[in-house]
Amino acid sequence: MAWTRNEMAAIAAEELNDGDYVNLGIGIPTLVANNLREGVRVVLQSENGLLGMGPFPFEGDEDADLINAGKQTVTVLPGGSIFDSATSFGMIRGGHVKVAILGAMQVSGAGDLANWTIPGKMVKGMGGAMDLVAGTPRVVVLTEHNAKDGTAKIVKECTLPLTGLSCVDRIISDLAVFDLVKNEETGVRRLTLTRLAPGVTVLEIREKTEAEFDVAPSLDATPSRDASSLEGATA
Repeated sequence: MAWTRNEMAAIAAEELNDGDYVNLGIGIPTLVANNLREGVRVVLQSENGLLGMGPFPFEGDEDADLINAGKQTVTVLPGGSIFDSATSFGMIRGGHVKVAILGAMQVSGAGDLANWTIPGKMVKGMGGAMDLVAGTPRVVVLTEHNAKDGTAKIVKECTLPLTGLSCVDRIISDLAVFDLVKNEETGVRRLTLTRLAPGVTVLEIREKTEAEFDVAPSLDATPSRDASSLEGATA
């Protein structure tokens, strides 16, 4: 059974620690704000110029002047601040954001990322993903395992325009979790399956993944938190 988007976001939130500065990309990553572990305080940054972003507002409490980079209404926690995009990208390019959690159209077995455009389709702009993957020490991708037409999104080589080369450290799909693990002898990073969604098998992942991958000896098949236990709010 595939993980829900909230469960995927909760898995991403598991690795965040007190004091981390974290950028949330457009799409599934925005749900991380609603799924932080109890007692863990992180500072969420939105590249349009917001530091101290809170969870999504409940219906009826939205403020149209408070939005994230995806134009969704958000909340700002006490002590939060709003600033111009030059300051925001200074934070990103200066390495002050520890983790970037982004969406993806394709991720390669080498950790290359394509997430900003599909040739022939209109886009408003490339956004800040290129700066994020270059300036952030850790990049986590949240994505469906396969596209709507069934094609793999975790591929041998990206065929879409690249956002960054060998920049992804972890992939969390609706079916599995992969880490890019460096071989101590060769220094080459290789895709490694480390966790499965409930009821999903390694064989199913191999059938639905174009890229080659290893399977971690200590594969964690423990289900994530039940979606019903996650606090909901409007997105």
